[in-house]
Amino acid sequence: MCGAPIGGTALQGLDINKEAVIVGRVTHDGANVSGAFVRLLDSTGEFTAEVVTDAEGIFRFTARDGAWTVRALAPGGLTGQSAAPDVAKGRINQADIQLG
Repeated sequence: MCGAPIGGTALQGLDINKEAVIVGRVTHDGANVSGAFVRLLDSTGEFTAEVVTDAEGIFRFTARDGAWTVRALAPGGLTGQSAAPDVAKGRINQADIQLG
């Protein structure tokens, strides 16, 4: 079992004016995917962090401003990714992933 924390949209303790926040939902055929591993990759494709989606398929990362990619891997080998090209402090940056 991976030690990645469970994601989610809870923002308690976060100051979005100091940290960029990336949130999203992982789905497959219209259904939320819980327990998917979601990785945060920087603009060079370098692995930065990993979380596990919650019961509703939601994940959350904090990051610095810039271009990011989120990539998901779910049971059964399903994968998908989403670009978050303009992540910035002061707002919630959305990056949903549809698995194929």
